[in-house]
Amino acid sequence: MRVAVLSFAHERAETYARLLHARPDVELLIADPEGSPENQEKARAVAAELGVSYVDEWDDVLEWLPIAVVVTTEVERRPEIVERLAEAEAFVLCEQPLALKEAAVKEMVDNCDMGGVRLTLASPACYGGAFDTVRKGIADGIVGTLTTIHGSYNTRPTDGGALAANAPVLLDVVDTVLGGEPARQVYAQTNSILSGRSDVESAAVVTVTYANGVVASFDCSWSQEPTAGPVVSFVGDKATVEYTASPRMLGGVDTAGHRRELGGGDQISAMLTDFLGTVETRAGSGPDGQAALRTQRVIQAAYESAQTGQPVDLK
Repeated sequence: MRVAVLSFAHERAETYARLLHARPDVELLIADPEGSPENQEKARAVAAELGVSYVDEWDDVLEWLPIAVVVTTEVERRPEIVERLAEAEAFVLCEQPLALKEAAVKEMVDNCDMGGVRLTLASPACYGGAFDTVRKGIADGIVGTLTTIHGSYNTRPTDGGALAANAPVLLDVVDTVLGGEPARQVYAQTNSILSGRSDVESAAVVTVTYANGVVASFDCSWSQEPTAGPVVSFVGDKATVEYTASPRMLGGVDTAGHRRELGGGDQISAMLTDFLGTVETRAGSGPDGQAALRTQRVIQAAYESAQTGQPVDLK
C-alpha cells in the first residue's frame, strides 16, 4: 500500500519513515509541502538515504494517491492538511495535538468522517503488549472497582507549554483504558518558573473527574531529568496496577553521563501496524478523532481553570 510521511517537523517523523520503509507491504513517499527549508532538507536527505521519492508540492502528493498518511507537521498546519487528505480519502495518523482549539479538532474529525476514513492519533503509549495487558486486566476486574488514577509525564523544556504538550499523552492512555468515558470536571494549577514566561507554563497539575466517578490526577511538567515515557497508576478497591510505557531496564553513569536502556517493546511499530490495519477494517485499537475531541475539551478546561483558580464543569 502507498503510505506518505508528511513533514519532518516532528521528532518521530524519521522513525516513522524508517519503520514504514522496512515493511514489505508499504511503498513509501516522503513529502513536506510548504514546510520550512530546514525540515525539507532533512526530509530530502532521509528520502535519498532510503531510496524513496521526495516531493514538496501538494499536487504531487495527491497525484501519487496515498492510501494512508502520517501527519507530522507543525501543529498549526495540521487542520488544513487533514482536510485535504480526508477529501482525497486517505487514512490519517496524526500527532497530538490535532489542533489548538476544540472547534478545529471537531472540523478535522468531521472531515475524516465525511471522507469515510479513520483519523488515528499518534499515541504510542496506547499500544504494545504491556498496555494491552493492563487494559484487559482492568476491564476484567483485576483491580476491583477502579477509583483513582495517578499519572506523570515529565519532559525536557520545549517551545510550547507543558500542559498542552504532555497532558494529551496521559489523557489518551486514560481515555483508552476507560473506553472513552467523558470528563465531567477539570481543575488545574500551573506555574512558569522554569520557562520564565507567563504565557508558557513549565509545570502543571491537572485533576479530572470522569462521569463514572473515577478521579485522575496528572503531573505533566517539565523536568531536567525527564521520564522516558508516561507512568500511570490505576488504583482500585482490591489492587493497584502501574503502567510504565518505557520502563528503565538498565541504568548507570559513565564518563558520558547518564545512560538508559529502554524496555516496553516497540510501541511505535505496533501503532503503525494497527494504523495500517484500519485501511481494511475501518477500526483500530488506539485513540481516534473522538478521543482527540475529549482530550482537547479537558486541555481547554484545564487552561481555563488555571486562569480562574476554579474547577471547570464539562457537559
